[in-house]
Amino acid sequence: MQLEPEDERVLAGEEGETRQRMLELLVALGKVFGAEQLVRIRSAQVSGASYKTIGEYGLQWLSTLDARAVVPAVLNPIGMPRGRWQEMGVDEDFAQKQQAVVAAYERLGIGLECTCTPYYLHETGFGDHLAWSESSAVSYANSVIGARTNREGGPGALAAALVGKTPCYGLHLAKNRRPQLVIRVQADTRDWSIAHFGALGYHAGKLAGNRIPFFSGITPDRDQLKALGAAMAATGAVALYHVEGITPEAVKVPFDLGGLETIAVESDEIRHLFREIPVDAVAVGCPHCSPAELEEIARLLKGKLVTMPLYIFAAQGVIEANQRVADTIEKSGARVFADTCMVVSPVMEQYEAIMVNSGKALAYVPDMCAAVARIGTIEECVKVATE
Repeated sequence: MQLEPEDERVLAGEEGETRQRMLELLVALGKVFGAEQLVRIRSAQVSGASYKTIGEYGLQWLSTLDARAVVPAVLNPIGMPRGRWQEMGVDEDFAQKQQAVVAAYERLGIGLECTCTPYYLHETGFGDHLAWSESSAVSYANSVIGARTNREGGPGALAAALVGKTPCYGLHLAKNRRPQLVIRVQADTRDWSIAHFGALGYHAGKLAGNRIPFFSGITPDRDQLKALGAAMAATGAVALYHVEGITPEAVKVPFDLGGLETIAVESDEIRHLFREIPVDAVAVGCPHCSPAELEEIARLLKGKLVTMPLYIFAAQGVIEANQRVADTIEKSGARVFADTCMVVSPVMEQYEAIMVNSGKALAYVPDMCAAVARIGTIEECVKVATE
């Protein structure tokens, strides 16, 4: 790899052992994937934040590091809301260990925003190089914003945050961002909700695998794009997709689709995912809710009371900017929690069946929570939670 003089100094240990180790990790990753150089990043998003996933050995590893992030960096969701863990019913032993993980990242200069939607909190633009790790955030950044990031592992994203660079390979290169598959949606999607696009992503991820799909026949808004990409990243390994006439590269870059495999998706293939089963909890916000989603939930809950647990998850910054809306939601007995989600919190393991409005959660809840998952629209989720 071609390294700059400043990188050589870091490798020589002139900026401390931690940065030396982190750059050694990045160089090793670059060599594995054929990167010719490192590229400066605008921001990083670090996974491995919930104690449920990182565990004691991960915490011990973090405690050996001694450096500070040199670019804006945030955490992925953790296993509990930092300020309301007791209210959520988190075990005290887990809470103490989770707090130790958060403290370790804070010592390294990682922002404690704990969200899978960092794009709601920090400006990210077309063509920006990033080192993000959470699959739905990576998909949104690449596809909806047109930024450039691979799906980093937790240690790689942390190393990039501490060094300010990442290996330039994969989706950092324009030549690797071209469509590899066409998915033609043959359905009337004008009345589709966020959940329907999540269900489409759930199905399309299995079709695409790790290929870059190009969609035709749909006109999703940004929240629907978020749901589509998040689900494809969960059931497949899709880190970038394009939508005809909608996503920035599909508009700006003249893609040649000739010779690509084309798969048609019919409405029945999506509709059958919306099966009705009894549930004992409802959870919305995977990925974390946007301001518009919070407003819709508040509107639907106005004047109602929940009859079963209804969890709403969003970034702390989004909640604070929409506090009146969050307060309206909580008047119903529902709870709006920051920092965590239904996938990474151990609290959700107490339920046997959970209703969600997310294709990503539909894919993850059975494995991560050992619960049956049911998908429905936000309106249907509220109806079930207040019947």
